[in-house]
Amino acid sequence: MKGECLCGSVKFEIEGEIRNLYQCHCSLCRKATGAAANAATFVQAAVFRWVSGESAIKSYNKPSGFRSDFCSVCGSPVPNTLRDSGMIWIPAGLLDDPVTARIAVHLHTRSAAPWEQESAECVRLDGGPESLESLHRLL
Repeated sequence: MKGECLCGSVKFEIEGEIRNLYQCHCSLCRKATGAAANAATFVQAAVFRWVSGESAIKSYNKPSGFRSDFCSVCGSPVPNTLRDSGMIWIPAGLLDDPVTARIAVHLHTRSAAPWEQESAECVRLDGGPESLESLHRLL
């Protein structure tokens, strides 16, 4: 399985399939991603390999131990080693190959943003130019 950041500077490969994904709803993950939750997984370091771009990776560490690695070119969060666990954290949005795994765990749901819940009138748009026009009318 292959993955890369938004600009393609940082690339990696994972041997085998991803078993499960999780979503973390804590405030740190929301701030690091700019999204309602962080979708990710962990893999054993032995099945992970950098293809290119390791030198483009920068890190931010909070005194609490929270770590965020990101591409210094485009800002995408990128894989990082989970302390001394022998595991690599993988942001699910970077995976290029089809993933059959699904969300198996939601973490820190009490910390979820109040706006994360859909309203009864929530509209779902499938994409394409007509969706952008509809979005402009809705917002």
